[in-house]
Amino acid sequence: MRGAFFFTLIALLMTSSEIHTLTDMVRKAKHITAFTGAGMSTDSGIPDFRSSEGKWSKVTPVMFQDFIQDDDSRFEYWRQKSEAFESFGDAQPNTGHQLLAYWEQHRTLNGIVTQNIDGLHQDAGNQLVIELHGTEREVHCLQCEFRDNAEEYNKRFLANRVIPDCPACQTGLLKHATISFGQQLDETVLRAATTLMRKADLLIVMGSSLVVEPAASLPVIAKQNGAKLVIINRDHTQLDSFADLVINESITHTIQATEDLLRQP
Repeated sequence: MRGAFFFTLIALLMTSSEIHTLTDMVRKAKHITAFTGAGMSTDSGIPDFRSSEGKWSKVTPVMFQDFIQDDDSRFEYWRQKSEAFESFGDAQPNTGHQLLAYWEQHRTLNGIVTQNIDGLHQDAGNQLVIELHGTEREVHCLQCEFRDNAEEYNKRFLANRVIPDCPACQTGLLKHATISFGQQLDETVLRAATTLMRKADLLIVMGSSLVVEPAASLPVIAKQNGAKLVIINRDHTQLDSFADLVINESITHTIQATEDLLRQP
């Protein structure tokens, strides 16, 4: 029992030291960029789909080519998206999201590059958010580029189980405005994210496993251009040895503790 307490105390002291280091880095930085992944939104009730917990870990994503070529795959795609909307559509920004919005307004956070498609950064109040993998809040036509709010289409599919048609051209495939597996990232979006990385003097990665490319290479670009790299993630990542600081703790706890120190005289 005493040994367990001893190791817990060491962990707490190490975390405290890391948070003081992060606070000092934030104070000195002129151009902070945040890079966020699924772990950013778990405190909002949205599971990390890469985790081994829960029913969503058993869902096989529909590949982009299958969506285009196969009616059954399109149906499965719409089933997954609509049921995810039904389960998580009411999610709200957590304290971590809210503090990043505060940092944009009152500190030197210049922007967020996110792998998330939930729109919670914008809900919290952030203005410059680059969504690498698109947004689940809109649908768009792959043929005529029609775009619309996704909510009514999700509700309609849940009610009648019919794949919606594009209301503009009637013939194009209607898909959520997200990047599916096997689908290329938008080059304009990727360029904007790369530009933000090159301008950063401090990049804070939050809740990303840094596995999915090309997004996972963006922190390398920031580091190569002189930025300090901080990784806040529950699990280890492949870039931990490349980072200036790694904190394997809750994002919400870490950012809140950092902000508390920043407010001290």
